[in-house]
Amino acid sequence: MESKLLGTLTLGNYLGALNNWTKMQEEYDCYYMIADLHTLTIRMDPETLRKNTLNLIALYIASGLDPEKNTIFVQSHIPTHPALSWVLNCYTYMGELNRMTQYKDKAQKHSDNINSGLFTYPVLMAADILLYGADLVPVGADQKQHLEIARDIAERFNSIYGETFKLPEPYIQKFGARIMGLQNPLSKMSKSAEDPNDKILLTDTPEEIRKKLKKAVTDSENKVRYDLENKPGVSNLMTIYGIIKEKSMSEIEKEFDGSGYGDFKASVAEAIISRLEPLQERYNELIQNPEKLRAIYEKGDEKAIQKTTPLLKEVYRKIGLVV
Repeated sequence: MESKLLGTLTLGNYLGALNNWTKMQEEYDCYYMIADLHTLTIRMDPETLRKNTLNLIALYIASGLDPEKNTIFVQSHIPTHPALSWVLNCYTYMGELNRMTQYKDKAQKHSDNINSGLFTYPVLMAADILLYGADLVPVGADQKQHLEIARDIAERFNSIYGETFKLPEPYIQKFGARIMGLQNPLSKMSKSAEDPNDKILLTDTPEEIRKKLKKAVTDSENKVRYDLENKPGVSNLMTIYGIIKEKSMSEIEKEFDGSGYGDFKASVAEAIISRLEPLQERYNELIQNPEKLRAIYEKGDEKAIQKTTPLLKEVYRKIGLVV
């Protein structure tokens, strides 16, 4: 089960998460959620939000998530999510939420809109996770804290009312789990980055990708060598290239031994373009067929409701609500 903010996804989302999810679908029963309720913590244009919801469904499928093997649904269509979130709010302490790193970061970025939804965001995320009895939750390293608080809330509830929630484990891709920005290789690549050259969007054209790679931050050594501490920009580009080409860092170093950064960046750009070409073709087909997308998420919505309703009723019964 995975929550993902709405919008056009980045190469970091694809290589760090989606690329891994497509492998999981062959082994696990996976649920993937379009987290539209979570986006309400910031002000969004209603039409943009609706458009982004369909965009994200299309990108998920274009990236390789088979709707016949996975359950893809829209969060706001599943009434059990906000219902359980309210219950869990009553078993979550203010101090726990105060310690959440993402709340502090977002509060600084959106100081004019520090709302209670932003503060209790992790509790809704806990409900998103716990409702499905998930064994594993594919998360980025920066989301691990949210999974930890979900486990804490679940343990607290279980200790009071008996075994109710399964305690999920994080599923974090060890290599390439964090793709960094092209302009700021010390920070994760983010679609919310103000500098458009810091990120590669899955919908970027080949020419846009080439231009962004040419401008990518490197260093003065002009040697393709993996060194996260001293060469974060080059190391990030090597990570991207390595994931796409399925090559180790030592293999990449040998491949570009004697080459300058210009040739290396050009090769990384062409590798990205080649990887994204079939994804973009599939995305363009899907986004022009909204009825097909609707059929996919409506089927997923129905399955998600059926999956989560029994557990919510069990929670209600245990805390004393009339079921």
